[in-house]
Amino acid sequence: MIKNLVKHGNSWAIVIDRPILDLLKIEPDSPVELTTDGKSIRIAPVADDAKKAKVRAARAKINSAHSKAFRKLAE
Repeated sequence: MIKNLVKHGNSWAIVIDRPILDLLKIEPDSPVELTTDGKSIRIAPVADDAKKAKVRAARAKINSAHSKAFRKLAE
């Protein structure tokens, strides 16, 4: 999808279509994170702390259950 920048006060903005916002579960008041590698911009919803905690717990459980296998694979 190709979009054009639009003037917004003293800044420039990109209008994100509703279907994309719905797909990403982003509301107008949702915080988003902008990152760049110097060539492109990535816009993503800010990760929920509860989700991060779940992922950390799952990773710890898997690592403890399969640590021997992971060490062998790393060799």
